[in-house]
Amino acid sequence: MPTLQRDVAIVGAGPSGLAAATALRKAGLSVAVLEARDRVGGRTWTDTIDGAMLEIGGQWVSPDQTVLISLLDELGLETFDRYREGESVYISASGERTRYTGESFPVDETTRKEMDRLIQILDDLAAQVGAEEPWAHPLARELDTISFKHWLIEQSDDAEARDNIGLFIAGGMLTKPAHSFSALQAVLMAASAGSFSHLVDEDFILDKRVIGGMQQVSIRMAAALGDDVFLNAPVRTVQWSENGAVVLADGDIRVEASRVVLAVPPNLYSRISYDPPLPRRQHQMHQHQSLGLVIKVHAVYETPFWREDGLAGTGFGASEVVQEVYDNTNHEDTRGTLVAFVSDEKADAMFELSEEERRATILGSLARYLGPKAAEPVVYYESDWGSEEWTRGAYAASFDLGGLHRYGKDTRTPVGPFHFSCSDIAAEGYQHVDGAVRMGQRTAADIVARLGK
Repeated sequence: MPTLQRDVAIVGAGPSGLAAATALRKAGLSVAVLEARDRVGGRTWTDTIDGAMLEIGGQWVSPDQTVLISLLDELGLETFDRYREGESVYISASGERTRYTGESFPVDETTRKEMDRLIQILDDLAAQVGAEEPWAHPLARELDTISFKHWLIEQSDDAEARDNIGLFIAGGMLTKPAHSFSALQAVLMAASAGSFSHLVDEDFILDKRVIGGMQQVSIRMAAALGDDVFLNAPVRTVQWSENGAVVLADGDIRVEASRVVLAVPPNLYSRISYDPPLPRRQHQMHQHQSLGLVIKVHAVYETPFWREDGLAGTGFGASEVVQEVYDNTNHEDTRGTLVAFVSDEKADAMFELSEEERRATILGSLARYLGPKAAEPVVYYESDWGSEEWTRGAYAASFDLGGLHRYGKDTRTPVGPFHFSCSDIAAEGYQHVDGAVRMGQRTAADIVARLGK
């Protein structure tokens, strides 16, 4: 293939890379989007498994995700509400199962008050620290050099309250054990969603889904970009100088560009060979950013049987194998679908089992929430992004202990012709599709300004 001359080469055809490409094209710049996979969408992927449409990757839309909501409208995509009628289920550390309604877990009054107090502390910190530059706050070093687990221990002697609060960040968002990331990283997660209260409110953070699946966002953006999107084209080498770059990808693709956008998670930056190498700062920083691990379990049933029992399909249990479960039934589908999450060290333990043992253990946990029928799905599938060649984890990257205040200010800083764009380094919408789109548009605006267009 002859050399392609473009203003900007974009590595990665997920929501961030495609949002950047779309904005750059609107500004009159030429682009080439190079995607390693045989599909667009990155960590959003809607697929049909054994006749059931499943959201393999990111899927939810919350009210604060205004940039994503605007893009959905622009693309002609509609949303529908997650089913939430009926009672939820809480399983305590002792294994006691309780049905409940309302926003608060059915814990004793002392634990409930302690959870409310911890939520308020985290809300206050999120408001003070903010999502844009958490590393610049006077408390940044103090909060970044203590693990979230040990910060919670310092705040409270109520183990159940600590475990439940930790669940929302560790298992629910960063998908890492609470001892492995800092309190500052937890505060950033809360600030990026507007508050910690938003993270603990499943009716807010998991509000709606896209009819037809979240991957439609990327599919429709890519369709508008047409032949400027190249699939099965992993980038292997970038030869660069301050004035531009030559990008070499599989398929004998060669792109000469003034700017290069790396629209992939930070753990994949090192999959590319750079000539000359990236500066020392980037080499060091990228080694301190990693993705977590989660098994996203999809279980499809002939009917949403839990609704007949007055249940919403929602369940929480910090000590359970399945720490969260939700009704994930598709729009106007007569069948019922549950989505469940097994995170961090519990996922490690599940992957040590055989496939049959793992399925039985996970379905047994689901049955403890919703009854014996939950153990008998007609379709069962596990999303395992940790095994996916061009992702290698979930949901997005976070810094190890002490890394955020040390390196955070450089995560979005361009280097030579390189710009960085992904949900992993977003402020608002961090780790979410909304954050990916925000970063794509933000990166495009920066490039347009630098190129004087």
